[in-house]
Amino acid sequence: MKLGTRGRYAVMAMADIAVHSSGAPVSLSDIAVRQDISLAYLEQLFAKLRRGGLVESSRGPGGGYKLAREVDDIRISDVVLAVEEPLKVTRCDEHSSRGCVGGARCLTHDLWEELGRQIHVFLAAVTLEDIVNKRVLGMAAPVHHSKPHPVVDTPVHLAGLAE
Repeated sequence: MKLGTRGRYAVMAMADIAVHSSGAPVSLSDIAVRQDISLAYLEQLFAKLRRGGLVESSRGPGGGYKLAREVDDIRISDVVLAVEEPLKVTRCDEHSSRGCVGGARCLTHDLWEELGRQIHVFLAAVTLEDIVNKRVLGMAAPVHHSKPHPVVDTPVHLAGLAE
């Protein structure tokens, strides 16, 4: 599963506006240069972001885009969903009676379905402000189960480094 370039680039561009705006519109050409993204691609993304109510545009000299809401009110899931279809990690076609394998759900369907939900939950918990203020690392805390996992729950001993 991979997040598409539309979602990644939209988040990069929105973060760029949050950092460089100071309340004034930011031109797409400036974002394109700073983020190394095609101007034509940004124009397509920003049409969707505007329709999604995440940015406002202004025309003319000094025109461009600015955030339609405060940075702490823009969730990354909103940005991704504005420019992409919902993240889907299963190979099933929801609108088909075929299912995953031979007309039935595959054995791992629930695993991938839940992974998609967890990705959405994580992206919904992160705001544009979190990205700008570099508060994202560590947000996905490990889950501890009653039965230890051999890799996650085993203490790491670095011989010779504790002296």
